[in-house]
Amino acid sequence: MDLSRQSSMDLPSDWNAILGEEIRQSYFQDLAAYVAAERREHQVFPAEQDVYAALAHTPYSSVRVLILGQDPYHDIGQAHGLCFSVVAVSFLKKSLVNIFKELKSDLNIEAPKSGCLTRWADQGVLLLNAVLTVRAHEANSHKGRGWERFTDAIIRKVSEKEEPVVFVLWGGYAQKKEPLIDATRHTIIKSAHPSPLSARNGFFGSRPFSRINAALKAAGRGEIDWRLDESRPR
Repeated sequence: MDLSRQSSMDLPSDWNAILGEEIRQSYFQDLAAYVAAERREHQVFPAEQDVYAALAHTPYSSVRVLILGQDPYHDIGQAHGLCFSVVAVSFLKKSLVNIFKELKSDLNIEAPKSGCLTRWADQGVLLLNAVLTVRAHEANSHKGRGWERFTDAIIRKVSEKEEPVVFVLWGGYAQKKEPLIDATRHTIIKSAHPSPLSARNGFFGSRPFSRINAALKAAGRGEIDWRLDESRPR
């Protein structure tokens, strides 16, 4: 996907109608030019075709849950467009390991062999990073270039959905996005971030998976099957 030539047609599925106007704005054109220049001069993750993978796997009409991350993984064999997810089994990140530990504690689901979370995304869990690209081996290198404005627009659009959605905000960075969400219609689940630095200070024991399913069930929207054994890296 060539960001330097984007039009609304580049957005997958029904996100095209939702966000087409957003990417025609001048800030997004500047962002597109910046990312294209970065790709010419540096290695950038995720691959071009995976920049909008979260949107491709979870159409707007299907969103039941939104989990917000911050920045793509910045080493080889990791980022593929879904927050917290890794494309290669051998590169399981510590935050993801802690997520799987909490999944086991919460729902007694064993940690999967794969760190690929596409099976969650395909069920309506929008795994959205606030920043969608990063220069290889340089964390937060594309921060402040315009992605945050774009993903804020995504959060707002999801908040505008008539159907109740569960928003999951792990850590202080994600929780700063709470004002974008209509808490009178949607459920917000907050806790510490699953990173090794904070997991023991409020993430472990927070039971996000059962809480998400309880909220979905109460809204008549169906529960998520959190098992990942059937997912494979793509």
